[in-house]
Amino acid sequence: MDAHERKDIDKDDMFKVLEDFPKQCEEALEFGKDVKVGGEIDMIVVAGMGGSALPGTILQTLFDLKIPIHICREYFLPATVTRRSLVFAISYSGNTEETISLFRNAKRIGSKIIAISAGGKLEEISKASEVTHIKIPSGIQPRSALGYMLSPILNVLENSNIIPPIRKEYLEAVKSLPKPEYIEMSRELAKKLKGHIPLIYSSNRFGCVAYKWKINFNENSKVHAFCNYFPEFNHNEINGYVNLSGQFYAIMLHDDEEYLRIKRRMQIIKEMIKGKGVKVTEIMVRGESMISKILSAIYIGDWTSYWLAIENKTNPTPVKIIEELKKKLAE
Repeated sequence: MDAHERKDIDKDDMFKVLEDFPKQCEEALEFGKDVKVGGEIDMIVVAGMGGSALPGTILQTLFDLKIPIHICREYFLPATVTRRSLVFAISYSGNTEETISLFRNAKRIGSKIIAISAGGKLEEISKASEVTHIKIPSGIQPRSALGYMLSPILNVLENSNIIPPIRKEYLEAVKSLPKPEYIEMSRELAKKLKGHIPLIYSSNRFGCVAYKWKINFNENSKVHAFCNYFPEFNHNEINGYVNLSGQFYAIMLHDDEEYLRIKRRMQIIKEMIKGKGVKVTEIMVRGESMISKILSAIYIGDWTSYWLAIENKTNPTPVKIIEELKKKLAE
């Protein structure tokens, strides 16, 4: 497929959005750079839906803190949230009804709140409530705005001495992203995936990456996709290979520094899956730091879902079925 044909399919130019992702991450370091919270913090809550909740999964992977990091993807905060909890209310559009509900819930509790959005109702109610609001650029899909939503959170947490310094590692990771081989690797993988249901497997610590791959296949490629994590996968989903009822393709995300027993499990499972006639592609997660490994693996997944959309002759940007649901909910 030539560039002209690709552009006919990709009418909203997601290619350019993905190409600019490293630049987005770097520019996003300006957002929230002077914001900090004081006082004792008993919990960090990332309140958001879909792509807006992704920073929370990355935080859980990056940091083993003495206080819990909770991701809330519903209408109400858990009972454990208190006045000492730090709640990041994130909605890229600023109009996500679940996030607005969570914001108001946190306000009633009296929690410390940082709101992040590109505008919308969340910005309005933040200003009316005198809550700190970090405004980020609009114009792209939430799943493509990870840099804009993650960077401000890292800034706030580092400024508040809740996490160790990470800006330098983060910037080095971002600068290592623009590699032509990522695009080529993902394009070849997308060709193999066409007509199959992707199954993304990783260790638990790279679960945030596997989940990002899954939702991008859902939203960009408009196909079903599923993810699971070792060793939990070995105690349930493995049984699904007894009575296969679909054209599946397994993608296994590996890390050289993985625990030896996890490596062993993944090797055995790969052979068992292949023995059932399911094709497998293994991808080594690489990087000089944990944040580098996470961002590079996510970036490869973003491109793979993009190319699969092109293979399926589907514009990767619009999510019409989600918009249809929102309209019906508003009736």
